[in-house]
This record gives sequence, C-alpha cells and structure tokens, in this order.
Amino acid sequence: MDKIALITGASRGIGAATALRAARQGWAVAVNYQGNQAAADAVVQQIRAAGGTALAVQADVADEAQVLAMFTTIDAQLGRITALVNNAGVVDTTQRVDEMSVARLRRMFDVNVIGSFVCAREAVRRMSTKHGGTGGSIVNVSSAASRLGSAHQYVDYAAAKGAIDTFTIGLAREVAAEGIRVNAVRPGLIETDIHASGGLPDRVRDLSHQVPMQRGGTADEVAEAIVWLMSDASPYTTMSLLDVSGGR
Repeated sequence: MDKIALITGASRGIGAATALRAARQGWAVAVNYQGNQAAADAVVQQIRAAGGTALAVQADVADEAQVLAMFTTIDAQLGRITALVNNAGVVDTTQRVDEMSVARLRRMFDVNVIGSFVCAREAVRRMSTKHGGTGGSIVNVSSAASRLGSAHQYVDYAAAKGAIDTFTIGLAREVAAEGIRVNAVRPGLIETDIHASGGLPDRVRDLSHQVPMQRGGTADEVAEAIVWLMSDASPYTTMSLLDVSGGR
C-alpha cells in the first residue's frame, strides 16, 4: 500500500508535528492549511530538506467545494491517499452557553464536525475496497474535552468533539470490512497556541496541577500516537478512542 497521508490543519501545532513525524516514517504528506501559507510552506520545506515528499494544499474544511478541490489536487500530485488525519479545528473565546451566538455555534460545528465528515467521506471514496481502493486509516483528532465538558469555557467545542467520538465509532464499524481502520486520539492539555486563540494563553500552565502527571503534553507526544494509529503498526486497532492526556 502506498503511504500517502493528508493531514488537515497541519501548518502548526499537533498537525505540523504529525506531518513531520509521518514524513520521517516514509509517508508522503499533504499539508493542509486554511490561511497561513507561510507556516504550511515551512513544514513542507522541513520535510523536503530531510529527503521527504510533501505538498502544501489550501482548503477551509468547512467549505465542501474547497475540500473537493484539495482532494483533486492531492490525487494529481501525490496519488490516492491511504491515511487521513482530521486535525483541523477551531475553538473560540471562553463563554457560557447562555452567551453563545448561533453564528459561533455554526462555525464551531461546521469546522470541527462537518469538515471532518466531508474529509472522511472523500477519503473513504478513495480508500475503500468497495470503491476500488486498497484500504487505509483515518485518525480523528478529538479532545479530552469530549468527556470533561469544558464547563464555563467552551461547552460548544466539547460537544463538537463529542460528536467526533461518536462519528469515529460509527464510521469504524461502517468501513471495517472495506479495509479501512478509523480511530481517534483525545489530547488533553497540550502546549499549542490553540489556547491563546481561545483567550487562555496560560491555560496549560494554570491547569497542569490537575493532571496526574503534573505537566502539559507536547504536540509531538500526540503526533506519535496519531502516526502509530495511521500506520501498519496498529493493524487490528479500529474504533478506538485513545486518550493522550497524562491521566486527566
């Protein structure tokens, strides 16, 4: 099976760490980005400098037309993907539910849920033996928030990730006989800039005392779990929700 992976939201944080780690393990990587082309190009250049194959490809995963165009570009330049990492996601500033606008809720679910569905749909159309594919692996990036709820912070984000957990279970059962494994990782407090975008730049430091391991995690620690689930090293693992959360 060819090792061709699409990693959404791969210009920074967990996505970038996953792209770099996957490339080191021989994957050709499509580095998706929504707006920061310079950051995506930097990831691609790191991969190429180390002798790997990578392509930066723009798409807002909440826009179906852009997702379709992204897959067409990857098909032409790298080939049919055999792994998808649904990592692209957004968070918003901390708010109670009784303060949230419908516009905020729509964006949260459009990106974090519908975007993952559409990317997975296109991946299945390429990977499934039912469609002439040779199989593959889908890894959804969920969050420990899906089981903690994120009260007083962003219940909408937690709910979206809860939907991703259920999506993972259902899709895994749906395509298991077609050569596709579907799993999710649920990162806990990880040192990335997503916390700043949610208005809490010091969140990991402030909450690390709640983690049994007494520290936040790194993007590369999450990436290691993702790449393991992508790879042939986990051939009998599907429908799993893997917590990478230091015990929290």
